[in-house]
Amino acid sequence: MISLEEARSYVMDCCSRRAPVSTEVSDALGLVTAVDVVAEESLPPFANTAMDGFAVRSTDVTDAPTQLRIVETIAAGHNPLKSVGQGEASRIMTGAPVPDGADAIVMVEKTTVDGDMVTIETSVESGNHIRPVGDDVSAGELVFPKGTTLTAGHLGVLCSLGIQEIEAYPRLRVGVMSTGDELVDDGGPLAPGQIRDSNRRTLLSLLGGDGFETVDLGLLPDDEAAIEKALIQGSRDCDAVITSGGVSMGDYDYVKEVLDRVGDMRWMQIAIKPAKPLAFGTVGDTPIFGLPGNPVSSMVSYELFARSGLRSMMGFSEPIRSTIQGVAASPLPRRPDGKIHFARVFAKHEDSDLVVYPISGQGSHMLASMARSNALAVLPDGDGYQAGDSVNVLLLH
Repeated sequence: MISLEEARSYVMDCCSRRAPVSTEVSDALGLVTAVDVVAEESLPPFANTAMDGFAVRSTDVTDAPTQLRIVETIAAGHNPLKSVGQGEASRIMTGAPVPDGADAIVMVEKTTVDGDMVTIETSVESGNHIRPVGDDVSAGELVFPKGTTLTAGHLGVLCSLGIQEIEAYPRLRVGVMSTGDELVDDGGPLAPGQIRDSNRRTLLSLLGGDGFETVDLGLLPDDEAAIEKALIQGSRDCDAVITSGGVSMGDYDYVKEVLDRVGDMRWMQIAIKPAKPLAFGTVGDTPIFGLPGNPVSSMVSYELFARSGLRSMMGFSEPIRSTIQGVAASPLPRRPDGKIHFARVFAKHEDSDLVVYPISGQGSHMLASMARSNALAVLPDGDGYQAGDSVNVLLLH
């Protein structure tokens, strides 16, 4: 067996970052910027009001209440047509430009209107409720540095700056395939010896949730020619391919036969539980992840190896999920066996602690317990943890 660190280092070394491409902002959610973003204009681009109310000269309302003459109404999206002179005010709506002559806004709740006159009931200081030019972003300012992961807020700022395309590392297309005569996915009754294909849907869902573009390469029978065709085509059409099953020691599987012939693969046994077996390599320049067939092992292997490698290819500066510290609510037992165990747990915040509760059913085939968990507790080789002990946790969602 090899260590988790050795296996992951091998995977990461083979998952080189893709060249950046110009990407439309509408398609850039979750991508990583390949350049610094510098503002070419200010936000807001003009002084505007933060409130519905009246634009006034602050010196006119020092001795409020004061009556002023209303000279115009300024709606958002329209330029003022008149300046505000002494003894005058302009009715103004939130977001509208502040007219020349005015240096403060009085909120509408502090006013009373009678025809073309408004009574200002409170004094205000210069600048009251005015958003100045560049209050959010100034022209020439570094808005986001290279390596920023673009969230909804980032995209909103880019749109506000008039940026329609951004240099970013491209979203990966990742293909997923299942193989085996024993697998079915038509929803019908099972014949003797058959099981339903859950891994393909699970892996496609994990990939989609992590921001990758997914390609369903289908469920293939135990037919060497069909598997070879699908793997070669998948490696051409996708940036990476994931298979599940047929990677354990002693397994005979057409996937293994084909990959050994058309790819450059390494078949590993890793000192972890679950997800001990892993196949990884390339067909051409396309990374191929051969994950275990047991459902939970497949998910854990995806988390530890596939997700990390794929995120590295997409330019993430920290592609490997970091552990956080939790507190065991009850014992998390295990036996020494030379492996790191990843136990399914449910973690939730209680006061200032992240409290970790064990989930019943830790077998690598027990997918329902994975569905009930939201984290993996990392249990080093030994006897586990007692209630109240600190434990490192991979918080999955």
